[in-house]
Amino acid sequence: MSDPQQSIVNHEIMGSKGPTVLLIHGLFGDLDNLKRLGRDLADDHRVVVMDCRNHGDSFHSDSMNYAAMAEDVKHLLDHLEIDQASLVGHSMGGKLAMEFALTYPDRVKKLIVADVAPVAYDARHRHILDALEAMDMTTIQSRSDADKALAAAIDERGVRQFLLKNLKRDNDHYQWRLNLAVIDQCYEEISGGVREGTFSGPVLFIKGGNSNYLTEAHRDAVNARFENVDIKIIEGTGHWLHAEKPRVFNRLARGFLE
Repeated sequence: MSDPQQSIVNHEIMGSKGPTVLLIHGLFGDLDNLKRLGRDLADDHRVVVMDCRNHGDSFHSDSMNYAAMAEDVKHLLDHLEIDQASLVGHSMGGKLAMEFALTYPDRVKKLIVADVAPVAYDARHRHILDALEAMDMTTIQSRSDADKALAAAIDERGVRQFLLKNLKRDNDHYQWRLNLAVIDQCYEEISGGVREGTFSGPVLFIKGGNSNYLTEAHRDAVNARFENVDIKIIEGTGHWLHAEKPRVFNRLARGFLE
């Protein structure tokens, strides 16, 4: 295990001029997930995309809570000599972005939270985690083998394709880049809420019209932490709103950041 205090999360930089925007993916994702927005912003922003710990090509750690991951963001910004950035986060990444803004409010210019509230959720990803952990990787000879194995538990082809981005070939066998054991062990913390506190900068919540991740029931939890909130809804989308209607999502994000 790498020591997270000594490690910088894996990241890429897109664009070299203008204000900095940090893009943070959700659970089971990686830094590619929000790159379409990154490319859209890169002409006039310095865009940083990152792999959260235990995801993508970032270090594996035995802990995975929002306080620790907020320190990962701080280490990354310090490493890049960035004093202040705007943050965009989807799902788990949205919770991490909120945690960071509430912990280090002076370092966040603006905050965009995609389809998540600062609250604890039920175990709605448990079936995905169980399906990934149940796969016998010694029998997987190709991505199509992995897809067939996942199809028994996960109907949606798009979700399977998203998850299969985490497969990597190591010599003659496949394995997951995800640290599944720790994600499982820390799943209650990942599903949990973010810290209390206040952030007075501008915050945009973007909700998928068909999603139940961000509802009227969450308004008090949002208003208790954030003083300057706008909420936009992208109709006809679910939780993966940035992938389902990327042009609308990117337009809303860009308009708010400008």
